Amino acid sequence: MSCGNADLLVRALPAARRTRQRGAVLHVLVDCSDFVSAQQLHALTTADGIGVGLTTVYRTLRELEAYGRVDVVRDDAGERLYRLRPFGRHRHYLVCRSCGRSRAVDAEVVEAWVDEIGESAGFDAVEHTVELTGICATCRSATPPLAGGGEQ
Repeated sequence: MSCGNADLLVRALPAARRTRQRGAVLHVLVDCSDFVSAQQLHALTTADGIGVGLTTVYRTLRELEAYGRVDVVRDDAGERLYRLRPFGRHRHYLVCRSCGRSRAVDAEVVEAWVDEIGESAGFDAVEHTVELTGICATCRSATPPLAGGGEQ
């Protein structure tokens, strides 16, 4: 996404919520290619010389989540990680447990399954969370094999 898209996101917030600090958070988030924590996002805004409080970062992320503008996953420790969602699309990601690198995956089968389960149970507007984690090829190749070939 470009900075122009960050400006669109800022304008999508209610007028009372449009502040310089929230705009700064969005501009930094646009430049993040992988999922980031609120603390990482705060550090990046601070490194850019922008005075944004951690509470503002959390509030901005919470609002973006409520508006469906960010995807959220949890790391191994349970910390929430955020990434801007492409406009209008709910996505699923495969996230490396070692380095945090992420890759969007085609999840139409998951979406169809969720719709089918909801419909068969008589539910509407079903929401879901699917977390896919693994070790990416880069991290897997960087890990030395166990002594003795890993066999006991």
